[in-house]
Amino acid sequence: MSITVVGISGSLRRDSYNTKLLKAAQKLMPDGASLELCSIADIPLYNADNEQADGIPKAVEELKKSIIGSDGFLIATPEYNNSIPGVTKNAMDWLSRPPEDIKQVFGGRPAAIVGATPGNFGTILAQDAWLPVMRTLGVKLWTGGRLMAPRAAALFDEQGQIVDESVSRRLESYLAAFVEFIKGS
Repeated sequence: MSITVVGISGSLRRDSYNTKLLKAAQKLMPDGASLELCSIADIPLYNADNEQADGIPKAVEELKKSIIGSDGFLIATPEYNNSIPGVTKNAMDWLSRPPEDIKQVFGGRPAAIVGATPGNFGTILAQDAWLPVMRTLGVKLWTGGRLMAPRAAALFDEQGQIVDESVSRRLESYLAAFVEFIKGS
């Protein structure tokens, strides 16, 4: 059984720690599982007037197709002002449009949340802030573990590779457990 997970970075920054975390995760996926990175960079700000006039943007449709074609998805979230990044929430808002698509895109789909931040406390508040959003979307949220990567500036080398063995081992274990959760879903 081959498992495909979609990874979404909640940051648009070129040198994003969360994008680096997902790229590291791609290499640490267990045998028989893969992580496909998808971008939210081209998703415009949600505006119901634009949706009514122009429909769903191409970038949103492409991300929807990727999620629908996956066995689960993984959000790597920064923490902005003790909560979730607006750009990532905006992407989720677009992905839930039109409302009749919510079940197909999210309904019962396994999901997990990780995060990296330059701060000392990890992304615990951002991860907690995602809980009501995920509940509303109807995902099957994996809560069997948490992965927070504080002081992220010291975790990666110039090529974006994780240099902290402890974080690398924790990420590998996290991914293995999430994939097992997907298999049991």
